[in-house]
Amino acid sequence: MPNALRAGFLAIAAVLGLGAFAASAQTLAAVKARGTLNCGVSQGLAGFSDRNAQGVWAGFDVDFCKAVAAAVLGDPAKVTYVPLSATERFEALRAGRIDVLSRNSTWTLEREVALGLMFAGITFHDGQGFMVLRRPNITSALELDGVTVCVQAGTTSADNVADYFRANSMKLQLVTLPTAAEVVQALDGGRCDAMTTDQSGLYAERLKLSQPGGAVILPDVISKEPLGPVTRADDLHWFNIVKWVNFALVNAEELGISAATADEAMRSAKPDVRRFVGAEGDLGVKLGLDATFAIRAVRAVGNYAEVYERNVGARSSLGIPRGLNQLWSMGGILYAPPMR
Repeated sequence: MPNALRAGFLAIAAVLGLGAFAASAQTLAAVKARGTLNCGVSQGLAGFSDRNAQGVWAGFDVDFCKAVAAAVLGDPAKVTYVPLSATERFEALRAGRIDVLSRNSTWTLEREVALGLMFAGITFHDGQGFMVLRRPNITSALELDGVTVCVQAGTTSADNVADYFRANSMKLQLVTLPTAAEVVQALDGGRCDAMTTDQSGLYAERLKLSQPGGAVILPDVISKEPLGPVTRADDLHWFNIVKWVNFALVNAEELGISAATADEAMRSAKPDVRRFVGAEGDLGVKLGLDATFAIRAVRAVGNYAEVYERNVGARSSLGIPRGLNQLWSMGGILYAPPMR
């Protein structure tokens, strides 16, 4: 190919590439122009996204919203929290009412393909389980044959529990209710013998019972529930930003970088730490941010371990063991691609 013709093709490709980048950067531009991140959360799930008596949002999913805001806007407080039910959460994202959904949502093929959404990785490896009021004769989900089970509408839980009972030749009386609060009330009031949702949700909802100590979370896990943040599929650039904020929190734990050691990390001579904090390389620029986006996220909420333990782990009222959510190097399956 003649040099002149080759140069022409390269110029056209460059223009098209820049055009594609600009078109796909619509959410980032909107967030910066607005000055706040619109983040979809639950209507109240202890440990994940809930408001205290003063109306302040806190929790695992809330911290992720803060991390994205810190990375993009430089301030974890610049978040507008939008509480959403299970049935309305995805449509709110598709309609542009929120920029990102951080609401204990399970990553499935149908949700990505049919709804035009993209899950930006897994922040919590979960699985569906059952909770019953304390009964000495029920120690396993296989003993629930013929009982009434309550479940929230708009979740994957209803299909999963139907599949589980059918696979084990058990009879099921399923009661589907609009909200998680109504499911808890139904169990508390004796309308159902058991309730089912993600195991993490069971730990959280148990706190709302009139007698939390009278409830038992059965050991059976009947599904895979990979939970993570969600973006629209029409903005790959924004999806990459959200995805790499997620990975940054995990990588920070691996590298030993925490909120308390952020200043020390900035002075590190280790190449991987220097890339993470933005002291060398241009990873942030490639995302359309600045060099210190990752360390800002960690300063705001801490690394993955800090977020986990503070909200749902040993330092919280839920006390959920890390289990699968432990780092891959520590016996779990939590793993993030390297930032290089």
